[in-house]
Formats: sequence, C-alpha cells, structure tokens
Amino acid sequence: MVVDLNADAGESYGAFAYGHDREVFPLVTSVNLACGFHGGSPSRIREAVALAKAHGVAVGAHPGFPDLVGFGRRDMALSPEEVYADVLYQLGALYAFVKAQGLSLHHVKPHGALYLKACRDRETARAIAEAVKAFDPGLPLVVLPGTVYEEEAVRAGLRVVREAFPERAYLKSGQLAPRSMPGSWITDPEEAARRALDMVLRGRVEALDGGEVEVKAETLCIHGDNPRAPEVARAVRRALEGAGVRIQAF
Repeated sequence: MVVDLNADAGESYGAFAYGHDREVFPLVTSVNLACGFHGGSPSRIREAVALAKAHGVAVGAHPGFPDLVGFGRRDMALSPEEVYADVLYQLGALYAFVKAQGLSLHHVKPHGALYLKACRDRETARAIAEAVKAFDPGLPLVVLPGTVYEEEAVRAGLRVVREAFPERAYLKSGQLAPRSMPGSWITDPEEAARRALDMVLRGRVEALDGGEVEVKAETLCIHGDNPRAPEVARAVRRALEGAGVRIQAF
C-alpha cells in the first residue's frame, strides 16, 4: 500500500514566522505552500520552495481567500469569477519561485475556508477546477471525497487525489468538524497515528457525532498550524511504515 503524506506550509509572512516547516519537511512527501493571500510573502515563499527542494519534497500550491488578517479561515462572498481569477493569480505567483528553483509544480490544494466552501458550493468548486485546468490541465487537484468539489474536479477532467485528515475530526456526514466544535482538533500524536492507520488500512474513521465515516486516503494531511505538527507527522509516518505502508508523493 502507498500513501502520500502532505503538509500545509510556507505560511510565514515577512517578519512573522508561522508553522514548523524546518521540522516537518523531512517527515512528509509533499507540501502545500501558501501563495501570498492567506500567508506566504514573496521572500517567505522563496524560502519555503528552497527548503522543499533541499528535502526532495514535492511542491504544491495552497491558494486561499485574500484574508491575511483571518489567515484565510473566514468565508468570503466572492463571485465564481473572482475565485477563478484569485486561484489563477496565486498559481502563477508560486510557479515563478518553483520554476526559479528548477522544479515543477506538483499539485494544487485550496486552503482553509476556500477548501471548505468548495466542498459545499458547486460554483466555487467549479471556479477552482477551471482555474487549475486553465493553468495546467495535467495538474492534480487534492479534494475531499464525496463532495461537490470532487465532482467538479472530475467534471473538469482533472486528476483528483483524495485526502484524509488524521488530526482533524469528522462528522458522520463526511465533512470535517468545524474548528469551533470541541474535539475538532487532534493534537495527541499517537491518537493521530491510530486514526491514520484506520484511514489507510480500513478506509474508515470514527465520527465526532457518532458512528464511523468512510474515507478515501490517497494523501494524508498534517496542518502546519497544529502546535504539535512535527510530533504528529513523525508518529503518523512511523505507524504507517510499521504497518508496511510505503510513504511517497502521488
């Protein structure tokens, strides 16, 4: 069995350091780098791409809402045309630094509120998919399975990579539990590792509101803003490799 281990990263901005990039990059196989809208100033994007290259980690784009103050976690009433333009703009920004390092852009995964809105709003999902298709129709799009976001990515003819979250709680609907809900964050590394094994080996994980939910895990996400991200990444990787799962980029 094979699974990718990805991390949301590159979210420092100017003089403000954020996340655990130097500790996490050696432990994962792909990274989703902020593109300047929710985090990631030009100099910080350059640093993150160079760090990813040094560790042989695949570089993906992590476009978000234009919301530095709220770190891209607040919903915004953008039109589909605005979402399309914003995503395309951010892909171009990151690609400049990727190309300068002699690398290729590996995938796209929206950030925060934009990702969650795409899961429930078909027009937003379609705008993201069409922006990725316009930029490079061969570029994979990371999606939450069972959502309109996945449907629109498939409809656009893109390769979809289905994602699961061992350090985020799920609802029995298959959606991620809101961050405001008690228990929505899993910060204990061993608990995250146990959940990762369930996701990859059984294709299921318990839901916060009762029962279990089916998941499809081609890639597992470690959030860079998890206060114990390095420990979680280390525990998840150790558990998966101990179970005979090969960790590599998709």
